[in-house]
Amino acid sequence: MLPLALLCFFSGAPRRADSARVFTIVNMCDTVIWPAVTPGSDSFGFGGGFALRPRQSVVLRAPAGGWSGRIWARTGCAFDASGNGTCATGACGTALKCGGASGEPPASLAEFTLASPSDFYDVSLVDGFNLPVAVRPVNGRGNCSVAGCNGDLRRTCPPELAAKAAGGRTVACRSACDVFDTDQYCCRGKFGGPGTCPPTAYSKQFKAACPTAYSYAYDDPSSLFTCSNADYIITFCSDRKQRACSYHNNRLVCSDSSRSWPVISTLLLVLPLVSWALQISV
Repeated sequence: MLPLALLCFFSGAPRRADSARVFTIVNMCDTVIWPAVTPGSDSFGFGGGFALRPRQSVVLRAPAGGWSGRIWARTGCAFDASGNGTCATGACGTALKCGGASGEPPASLAEFTLASPSDFYDVSLVDGFNLPVAVRPVNGRGNCSVAGCNGDLRRTCPPELAAKAAGGRTVACRSACDVFDTDQYCCRGKFGGPGTCPPTAYSKQFKAACPTAYSYAYDDPSSLFTCSNADYIITFCSDRKQRACSYHNNRLVCSDSSRSWPVISTLLLVLPLVSWALQISV
């Protein structure tokens, strides 16, 4: 619990009571990532894109009245002072701030529709895979299951689907539809329905790594989830069982418990760790 409390403390999470829906984006990867939010705005998602260092998190308040969109991570990016640049995966053109632009496949997508009475959410690999990602609802009601990955498809990607960087390192795994562009793999034409587009060998491999994520277009039964009035923790490079925490209404709430703790108690626990971390860094 304590290391995750430290993570939340450093994230800049709000500490005043607020009924707004909260998204906490966490980077558990070993390198910097550049999360993207679309549609994003200056008040939600820092214009649709920002950098997030390893073990760092950021808290966003969803727009009032609901929101429907995607969150994903870009990798291997380099942006100049004007916010222009390139990414190895997930780029939305050349901009740091994606605004309403979609990411370039392959990219692992966290998708949301915030609505009443229930939200819909999922992790989709239909456009390919670039990072493990898990979506955890907290504070919600209903069957609020965790969506996402337990594995890293970059390590097991079939050679014909592998997207490689300079030097031959696999940075993402493309979808079979993206690579082969056939009706069978893209679930179109005579394969354009749930009864005529069964899983393929490629989508089964995606499903094995990410059991509660969309592996192909009609993978709804084990991949689409609903929850009422929840906050969401989106963690990159995490498996579905890893604990994660978020602040809401001035309390720390974690994904494996219905309990919550006042922020003042969390700070009392965190302060000794802050002192320890500062000593280590000197």
